[in-house]
Amino acid sequence: MLNFVAIAGRLTKDPELRYTANNTPVCTFSVAVERDRKNAEGNRETDFFSCVAWRQTGEFVKKYFSKGSQIIITGRLSQRTYKDKDGNNRSTLEIISQDVYFGGSKTEKPQSSGFTEIEDDGELPF
Repeated sequence: MLNFVAIAGRLTKDPELRYTANNTPVCTFSVAVERDRKNAEGNRETDFFSCVAWRQTGEFVKKYFSKGSQIIITGRLSQRTYKDKDGNNRSTLEIISQDVYFGGSKTEKPQSSGFTEIEDDGELPF
């Protein structure tokens, strides 16, 4: 059997990090993935995926990603059932993130050459 998911997209909001009763970190976040092809109206559609990252992976997501960040995730698809506030049975699909990667390039900082330009006073230094 095979249950493998890989997506690349952008976070729709800042990740939320919580801890279970036994102090295990769990991070939840949502990723928007734009489809490659346009629909009949000429627009690209977007899919939204709920994602969960546990332990160090969850802490990594919370520390380095924020709303709008590009992210690449590999993991597995999981169906979870729960009861809503009215007591109705509900079901949801989530991606359980196993590996998380930066999707975009790092923000480039200007490189310092170590050279400081000084004002020319017309005098030669020798």
